[in-house]
Amino acid sequence: MSQILDTLTRIEEESEKEIAAAATLSEIQAGRVRVLGKKGSLTRLLIAMKDLSSEERPVVGKAVNALKQRIQELIKQRTVELERQEQADRLKQERLDVTLPGRRTVRGRLHPITRIFHRVEGIFEGLGFHIAEGPEVEEDYYNFEALNIPPDHPARDMQDTFYITDDILLRTHTSPVQIRTMKSQDPPVRIIAPGKVYRCDADISHTPMFHQVEGLMVDRGITFGDLKGILEIFLHEMFGASTGIRFRPSFFPFTEPSAEVDIACLICGGGGCRVCKDSGWLEIMGAGMVDPAVFRMVGYDPEAVSGFAFGMGIERIAMLVYRIDDIRLFFENELRFLTQF
Repeated sequence: MSQILDTLTRIEEESEKEIAAAATLSEIQAGRVRVLGKKGSLTRLLIAMKDLSSEERPVVGKAVNALKQRIQELIKQRTVELERQEQADRLKQERLDVTLPGRRTVRGRLHPITRIFHRVEGIFEGLGFHIAEGPEVEEDYYNFEALNIPPDHPARDMQDTFYITDDILLRTHTSPVQIRTMKSQDPPVRIIAPGKVYRCDADISHTPMFHQVEGLMVDRGITFGDLKGILEIFLHEMFGASTGIRFRPSFFPFTEPSAEVDIACLICGGGGCRVCKDSGWLEIMGAGMVDPAVFRMVGYDPEAVSGFAFGMGIERIAMLVYRIDDIRLFFENELRFLTQF
């Protein structure tokens, strides 16, 4: 028994020195394992107690447990000291140098399409138009039939449509908003309908999803001259007062008469270049007087009221305003491109 007690004394002295000298938490952990682990020196003594007599065993057991508690307390105290020291060292290394120049916060910017939307809406709101919205998942009736495009009409071939069912589709234009507005209110009507539209098309000038703004004005005595006046004001506000404008006869099933609206090429000033294919003109939108058949579909009397409608692609306008030759750049989220605006 005396030999075991001497060993306990030696273990206590060595442990105190080792714990006091430990410089890191990992050294503390290694010392704990050497003494208190499954194969540690103190654990081996506990195992050796089986060879002691019944009188010696309680005395040695009490001494072993007392030493175990003593070592555990020393380890706990030294661990706290080392943790505080490590935290102080880390804070010292991570402290801020307030004399360094500050870093400027990078501000977010509006997407160029959003910028053009705001400009277009602002101009038309200044002309007395209100903004109207409608669903992007639309019924065939509102997207085609109510716009004088029955199921067998060849104009449907002009628009490659995403159909969900035979009667449900992704709208191919925002004209359904015009139909819904006329069905819900009596004249006068003066709205623009901005929003996303969808068509099965994709190349450098077309994307499956793009943005449109369509406009509608209905009242007594509205003429084609009113249409020309409104669009000329808009185009001069958008592209400059000196921008040339022309109206060409065209066909749309929901307007009669109809016209394509061109502006003088912004690159060559109308002289002819590769962008305008040497014509000096760039197509910007379609427009016309609302067909009487459309008025009858919404319950308006075409003998009592008249009106005009127009529609334009926002990406097309943005490409002209910002001189961009590939529509896909608007959808690629390339920061080097977007931060230019």
